[in-house]
Amino acid sequence: RRMGCSPCALHEGLDDEDGRQRCARGDWVLRFSVHCVSPLALLQVVNNFMDAGHEPGKGLYFADGKRKVDYVLVYQYRRPSSLHESPGQHRLSVISNGSFPRVGSKEPEGVKEEHAEVVLDMGPADPAEGEKIMIREEFEANLREAGLEMERDNEHKVHGQGFIRVHAPWQVLSREAEFLKIKVPTKKVYEMKEDKGLSATMSAVWRKLNQPFQPNIPHLQQQSRTKFLSHSFSRDKLHLVLMYLYSIRRNNGHFLYAHAVQPELFSLFQLLHDEWARYGAIFKYQPLDLIRNYFGEKIGLYFAWLGVYTHLLALASLVGIIVFLYGCFTIDSNIPSLEMCDETQNFTMCPLCDRACDYWHLSTACGTARASHLFDNPATVFFAIFMSLWAVMFLEHWKRRQNSLNYSWNMTGMEEEEEHPRPKYETLLLQKRQRKRRNRKKNKSEVSGLLMIKLKKLTWRDRLPGYFINISSILLMFGVTFAAVFGVIMYRITVSALLAMSQDPQIKSNARVTVTATAVIINLVVILILDEIYGSVAVWLTELEIPKTETNFEERLILKAFLLKFMNAYAPIFYVAFFKGRFAGRPGDYVYIFNDYRMEECAPGGCLIELCIQLSIIMLGKQLIQNNVFEIAIPKLKKLFRSLKEKKRAPEERVEQTGRALRQWHLDYNLEPFDGLTPEYMEMIIQFGFVSLFVASFPLAPLFALLNNIIEIRLDAKKFVTELRRPDAVRAKDIGIWYNILSGLGKFSVIINAFVISFTSDFIPRLVYQYMYSETGTMHGFIDHTLSYFNVSHFKAGTAPASSAVTVCRYKDYREPPWSSEPYQFSRQYWAVLAARLAFVILFQNLVMFMGVLVAWVIPDVPKNISEQLKREKTLLVDVFMNEEKEKLQLIQTVMCPRNLQRSQNHPGQGAEAL
Repeated sequence: RRMGCSPCALHEGLDDEDGRQRCARGDWVLRFSVHCVSPLALLQVVNNFMDAGHEPGKGLYFADGKRKVDYVLVYQYRRPSSLHESPGQHRLSVISNGSFPRVGSKEPEGVKEEHAEVVLDMGPADPAEGEKIMIREEFEANLREAGLEMERDNEHKVHGQGFIRVHAPWQVLSREAEFLKIKVPTKKVYEMKEDKGLSATMSAVWRKLNQPFQPNIPHLQQQSRTKFLSHSFSRDKLHLVLMYLYSIRRNNGHFLYAHAVQPELFSLFQLLHDEWARYGAIFKYQPLDLIRNYFGEKIGLYFAWLGVYTHLLALASLVGIIVFLYGCFTIDSNIPSLEMCDETQNFTMCPLCDRACDYWHLSTACGTARASHLFDNPATVFFAIFMSLWAVMFLEHWKRRQNSLNYSWNMTGMEEEEEHPRPKYETLLLQKRQRKRRNRKKNKSEVSGLLMIKLKKLTWRDRLPGYFINISSILLMFGVTFAAVFGVIMYRITVSALLAMSQDPQIKSNARVTVTATAVIINLVVILILDEIYGSVAVWLTELEIPKTETNFEERLILKAFLLKFMNAYAPIFYVAFFKGRFAGRPGDYVYIFNDYRMEECAPGGCLIELCIQLSIIMLGKQLIQNNVFEIAIPKLKKLFRSLKEKKRAPEERVEQTGRALRQWHLDYNLEPFDGLTPEYMEMIIQFGFVSLFVASFPLAPLFALLNNIIEIRLDAKKFVTELRRPDAVRAKDIGIWYNILSGLGKFSVIINAFVISFTSDFIPRLVYQYMYSETGTMHGFIDHTLSYFNVSHFKAGTAPASSAVTVCRYKDYREPPWSSEPYQFSRQYWAVLAARLAFVILFQNLVMFMGVLVAWVIPDVPKNISEQLKREKTLLVDVFMNEEKEKLQLIQTVMCPRNLQRSQNHPGQGAEAL
């Protein structure tokens, strides 16, 4: 709006999809989100791809060789149906700098016409094409009126893409920088406080140890204690600003001042490629300042957050490995698993299915029992508490890191800008105003002024249909997710029954492992498919809500996408953790689905081992397939598709394209467009959920997340530097709504881990048995204590196996035996264990949350050295401006009162009286 934009979607009343992707009136290719939302693509040059044959900086200027190309506008025009002369023929004039001749239009200063005009006959005028040209001319005129300078190639083709180069002069940049209060370094410097004593020694040692992991960046090698003061840019105080930092770039409605000016961007690109975007630098720290200078603060903060998350995963991985090794070292001394593996115990278990399944011995589940101990041992409780505190520590550490970056990037005190409405919002508001005007003409008594006041924004009534569709669609998506989980449950039940009827003993013995593994793989495939669907559904639902600004749109989209993908990824895991085996019933009174399929039960060693298998396969599969393979394979396939499409173009157009030298903006335009950071954040947030929510069942989850992220950082770096168009740099001081989602997940993880330990694992039943029911105070006899008795004669007709030698079988539950006065009712042990479970949940939550609050209180959000430097800089800035005002006053006195000043110098007392 401030640049004089004329959003075509507002005039046409197009829907949001047309308005955002491609404007029917202008047919400009929209590649970046701009506040004016005109039919425009802002394609940053010197972006991501630089062939060896291209010299840095060459071809990145206007024809005069002086003005830098800051942006490139891209538009699409179509071939006319005929190239013959006709009375209505449209004549397109192309002059040296590519500007359309306009009546009354003035070219900006410095644009010289060096070549004669070339006229192309483009055949009969197409009304739609002519209207597009008019829209483009109007838009270009508005940009020129705002002070921007433009230049276009001499086009010799009649179909394809057109490129218009844009240069932002210093006057425009400085005006907008002052309006947005961009903070820039001044000439005033001061010495930072130097550490002394033990602190200085430790810092020096740490720098020495870290030296091999630092990227080879020249300015990082200089350990200077000098700091420039920063202040909001002002054209009245240019004499105070470091003039070599004058490159302030217009980016997506924001400004970014960069240390590197345009000709030096290639050196930035080379440094990023060599020290960041290659796997050889996998063990080096990220050059965050370079990332910020090249891509902007928003992308810089993403990679900084990802780096902090990955670094802290190393600590969690180490503790997780120790917990896993503890389980390995104590497996041979674990009494419950030894009792399960003891064949002399001769625990005859009830059948796992009706009719087809026979009685079986508990000792056959020895392998499952031993594997369960690896993840279900006393150290698991400690690890769950540790990971809950780790999540709090991670968030607090990130806040400190974020504040440090805001300080070093001069983002402290940045004010939020007022955003302009989105095109669909303004389109609907315009349509509503037009309807009201038509109604007003019919009703003359209505006051126009009151009408305009009421129509400054859309009301909840305008959004009500969208809200209704949102709620119903989200509920429908939840139903689809639950239906997918239920389908996998039915698969497990039916396949388990079929394998149990097999005559091959090896198949019958491995039936549970086979069913579990295949079911999890099916779950993984369904999750991957639904993830892609839910991403598109979330965009569609957010459009229906008609958010007013892009920030509102992004936040609502993130919340919907996260909610849908969270349910999709975790629904199968929640089922195994909290529902499987809970409602299966007991022998003689099982719960059936569709009156024929018996609800499945947990493995003899408990559901925790199945939860571990479920979590590990889904987490690893999602990371390998979705996060890595998709990010590598899909861009390659898209590139192949574009090359094949290029070969199918008209032969004369290909000759034109190959006959002329490709400029840098042509190469950049052929790269993949940037789709935003939402997919990047989303995959890491879902991974954070895997690491924090169910970590009690899989202590190795942080280790696999760490290995994935080490590769993910370099994979994303390579993608951003070499495969994507250079995104618009956006100013940001935090990671936005993602922090709130992380904080919510951290608090939710405390509750989930408490319930996993209490209800899914056998930790609480073991404690209850050892301290309440064990005669020796040890775990001997625990297995027998947890198994109830069942009289096989009480089986329903047609459900018992054919064997008649067994009279009593055992099943895992706390119920009264058949010979008691209340057979098969919950026993006193059941209620004691249940009370202990609930007590543990309450104690665990309160303890961990209290410790989390304590950790957050101990770790300040702003590092002490930065808070001290901020205070010192404020004092120094006040002194600078006070001295400046004093000098101005002295200058005025010198000019206006030279005699009084001379007299005051000769006779100080008289001068004071005169003043």
